[in-house]
Amino acid sequence: MTKICFYCDSIFSFGGVQRVLAVIAKALSVNYEITILTHDKPEQEDRSLYELGQTNIRFRYISLPNISRWEYLPCKTYSFLYKKKILPQTPITSQWYGHSSFPRSQRKVLIHELNSENYDLIIGVHAFLSLQLASIRHQLEAKRVIGWMHTSFDAFFNTQGFYLYEQKSQFRHEMLKLDGLIVLTNCDRERYEQELNLFPKTIHNPLSLVPEGEGSPSYKQFLSVGRMSYLTKGFDILIEAFALFARDNKEWTLNIVGEGPEEPVLKELISKHKLENRITISPFTKQIQKYYASSSVYILSSRWEGFPLVLAEAMSHRLPIISSNLPITKELLKEQNNYLTFQNGNTEELAKLMKKIAELSPEQLNQMGETSLEIAESLKLPTIIKKWEEYLETIK
Repeated sequence: MTKICFYCDSIFSFGGVQRVLAVIAKALSVNYEITILTHDKPEQEDRSLYELGQTNIRFRYISLPNISRWEYLPCKTYSFLYKKKILPQTPITSQWYGHSSFPRSQRKVLIHELNSENYDLIIGVHAFLSLQLASIRHQLEAKRVIGWMHTSFDAFFNTQGFYLYEQKSQFRHEMLKLDGLIVLTNCDRERYEQELNLFPKTIHNPLSLVPEGEGSPSYKQFLSVGRMSYLTKGFDILIEAFALFARDNKEWTLNIVGEGPEEPVLKELISKHKLENRITISPFTKQIQKYYASSSVYILSSRWEGFPLVLAEAMSHRLPIISSNLPITKELLKEQNNYLTFQNGNTEELAKLMKKIAELSPEQLNQMGETSLEIAESLKLPTIIKKWEEYLETIK
């Protein structure tokens, strides 16, 4: 049986990447021997999370050593010179940058861990770990090593202060060392081809939960779900827009489900607008379905997304959608009549769409919900896993 290792930052914590990794790994474990190598600590293991205890997946834990001072200073200096383009960004300088950002003492530990298990295929989950694997590919014994990207091209390369900003050349040169690359959308695949001369495979994320119940217009509640990491999900945009909407509408409420470092800032924003009785922040839960099933409309206010699982989940609970005009929204929802879009970051436009959708009749909202259900059908797990298995067969 083919042995596959998913190398990830975390699996035993809440998050979209963790959830989709768990769903894909569980489904593939029927026909493949699956290991998840994680930077979680062993004491964090919780197999009830994402129902991981119901599988034969193996879990291994890795902790990279702290970098010594004699390693840190020259590596940090080289990284600064490379990222600021004081050094030319050629294939060889990009390789050295890969070594400076992932020093030898840490590479040695990862190489030993991955080679000790005789994997046929290693999959780096997300960009940074894929770059680590690229820097040691020539020392790995696995037949194939691939990278699996989990956010959009623009988020990676064109968003100052985030992800791979200033590392576009390094990514282009280093990813050529891997045996394959998976991205989440066709629009991103085209950007990789045109701008980086890389040729990835597109595989959408699947609907990652079993729906329980359906939303209803009668609840008069907007819902948004996601990790509260700084700016990413645009919850600040959502709260500001709801404050504008709430000046005239006194019935609808907003529930934001999530946790993360941005939560105190969001609570301050809610307090500033005196909306404590209209906006609720709820913590993540293993039973997220109850929130979808008690809402009327889902709002995706994200500034960027790779493939928003929450859209699929919301649609599977029969919810109409309001979304920022991200490329993935257009690709996923196409010309359907179940959603409204606003200019990314435009709070006034979002507030107007809230007003517009709140004024629709229950019959109109129900029709939008029916279309959402139809779209969600195409994202069910068997369809997506078939694409994974077809791809894995082509790279043997």
